[in-house]
Amino acid sequence: MKTSYMKLRGSQYFRQRLLLSTLSSTSILVEDIRSESASPGLRPYEVSLLRLLEKISDDCTVEINDTGTKLRYKPGVLIGGKNVVHDCGLSRSVGYFLEPLIVLGLFGKRSLSIRLKGITNDSKDPSVDTFRTTTLHILKHFGVSLDGLELKIESRGAAPLGGGEVVLVVPIVPSSLCATTWIDEGMVKRIRGVTFSTRVSPQFGNRMVFAARGVFNQFLPDVHIFTDHRSGQSSGRSPGYGISLVAETTTGCLISADMAVSHPKTEVDALMNFEEKPELMSPEDVGIQVASMLLGEIEGGGVVDSSHQGLLFLLCALCPPDVSKVRVGKLTPYSIATLRNIRDFLGVKFVIKPEPTTNTVILKCVGCGLKNLSRKIS
Repeated sequence: MKTSYMKLRGSQYFRQRLLLSTLSSTSILVEDIRSESASPGLRPYEVSLLRLLEKISDDCTVEINDTGTKLRYKPGVLIGGKNVVHDCGLSRSVGYFLEPLIVLGLFGKRSLSIRLKGITNDSKDPSVDTFRTTTLHILKHFGVSLDGLELKIESRGAAPLGGGEVVLVVPIVPSSLCATTWIDEGMVKRIRGVTFSTRVSPQFGNRMVFAARGVFNQFLPDVHIFTDHRSGQSSGRSPGYGISLVAETTTGCLISADMAVSHPKTEVDALMNFEEKPELMSPEDVGIQVASMLLGEIEGGGVVDSSHQGLLFLLCALCPPDVSKVRVGKLTPYSIATLRNIRDFLGVKFVIKPEPTTNTVILKCVGCGLKNLSRKIS
């Protein structure tokens, strides 16, 4: 039987297109992947993502041409699996791979338990702490029970050399998700967080906490930030530090912000020549900056922060054919692209209604009714 491919161009939103292609069982043909660039073709982390999809699905085919500028992807059946191990490489952090995995894990044949190795905290992708404290909790609004859903941080790894390991466990949904009406963001009642520091002085954690608390104490008393200092085996291979903060509201919404600081990749060459290391941002500045970022996210309004909008819309679109209604702050370019990709792959259109009084946006959609067809029917 000849496969019909959906034709796409360019390298943008690659991860999201693969995720939607897999969920909707649509074969895709992507052309012109960075064909104009000085280094054309798929990046190592994108190839790594394809390999990861091969590991958790059965009978999926991936064909890449010699230059890496053209890809044919035919999704298979999601099988999940126990004790899957994947090395995420060092060009993107583990966070890049976690987001698609959480959604794909729900629709597998068996529950998914996977160990990911690589960089756990960097400023490009959400850190593993934010995943543990915030992202996993978004799922409970769609009827996924948090029992059995976990992310264990076994060791941390900062850029450029990584060395971190996390274990993600995702149970399958019994049949489908539940549509949600989630528009009441409430007022912030407490702030929680965790700092991490690897291969630097243990004092760095306390310095970040002290600085961040200085910002929040003007607003509310209930601020607890834990410190997680790692040394030895569980600290990875590079020095780094950072902080992940979460604001919890009276209605149980979680708004997060995070940041990590480590030496850039060129460092490795510089160390060979014993040159001076460039100065990194001080722990105090990191604490203050993340606290300010969090206040900005809270001011933006909405039931999730801007980095989780795309995931929220995707979960709404995967619900049974029932109305879901959510409130978010200003739409980010990424989430606007998400809405377009959802329309193309799942045929779900959102009704978008801005609320000028609160500067937020309310989105409504009728889900596409994705059922977990690959699970064992006992």
